[in-house]
Amino acid sequence: MHQVLLLGAGKIGRMIAHFLTATDDYEVVVGDGDLAALERIRSLAKVETMHLDADDPGEVARALRGREAVISALSFAHNPTVAQAALEAGASYFDLTEDIATTRKVTEIAAGARQGQVFMPQCGLAPGFVSIVAQDLVRAFDSVDSVHMRVGALPQFPTGALMYNLTWSTDGLINEYCNFCEAIHEGRKIEVLPLEGVEHFSLDGVRYEAFNTSGGLGTLCESLEGQVRELNYKTIRYVGHRDLMHFMTRELRLSERRTLLKDILENAVPVTFQDVVVVFCTASGQRKGQLVKLSDARKIYGETIDGEAWSAIQITTAAGICAVVDLFFTGALKGTGLVRQEQVALADFLENRFGSRYRGSKIQSRYVRGQHEEQSDEATA
Repeated sequence: MHQVLLLGAGKIGRMIAHFLTATDDYEVVVGDGDLAALERIRSLAKVETMHLDADDPGEVARALRGREAVISALSFAHNPTVAQAALEAGASYFDLTEDIATTRKVTEIAAGARQGQVFMPQCGLAPGFVSIVAQDLVRAFDSVDSVHMRVGALPQFPTGALMYNLTWSTDGLINEYCNFCEAIHEGRKIEVLPLEGVEHFSLDGVRYEAFNTSGGLGTLCESLEGQVRELNYKTIRYVGHRDLMHFMTRELRLSERRTLLKDILENAVPVTFQDVVVVFCTASGQRKGQLVKLSDARKIYGETIDGEAWSAIQITTAAGICAVVDLFFTGALKGTGLVRQEQVALADFLENRFGSRYRGSKIQSRYVRGQHEEQSDEATA
């Protein structure tokens, strides 16, 4: 059995533990500073638990003894400490961060990796799976012009003016809405403002808006700079949400008082497990002498697994990181040091026992050649 340390016993950590231990191929020790969270995770998965402070390098180092890999399902601020401890222990490292500065620190640490030791940040949904899909679209072109990535975790039954419920880390959400965003424009890497670049579109009969948010591109800007004219990532919400968040973060200046903003959101916006994750990627470019557009659209819903209700964001985020961990241990994912999400082949990901949770959700895949449209052979949901 593979020996894995999982740090973080929250919503995503519980799903990761359930997925991995259900296979009987992983022995998982879960570390967290919250005793109640550790008790709950023991009731849901066959794991050992360890009470620890993830900001204490000594405690993390002790927890890593005998472990082949560490998975961080912690808030992004803890990850540099965990990555450094993994480097010194010779364990491979995987995390879910969307924070750009944190990923840069992990990348620096990864430069010292031993042979066969990998550091793979941003392994969730976005960044994560969406980068794998985008790179797969890019590979289909002789030359690519633009890549647009759109992802949202939304309530199935929206109410209230925000038309939103909390589905994952509030700290991560605030980062998305308040930090600068990376993009490529006219072939050059630039930074753009969050909550700007608003657009509207319909997908599967539902009207959405999308706008700039931070972190969703992962490392694609570095990978595709000089190869594409335009690359950007936007978060999907129901129409009207962006204006209210702009009012809160900009006009009320709560982006400068993030602790207060977090308190407001967590005490006024309920959590829901009845959610839907929407992934919509498009790319255009030259293919066999014609201008072609390719699209990949998926919806994944929350569901009950083994008698427990799990949200779509829990399922997709955990499936993303479990799939790449599984690909690493089975030898399908090789390397030393930093491994980027876009280095994972989409076919390998979807054939994986965890990644396959994305497979049955495909809505539509179309090739657009000039003014003609050809439906792909893949079944639609």
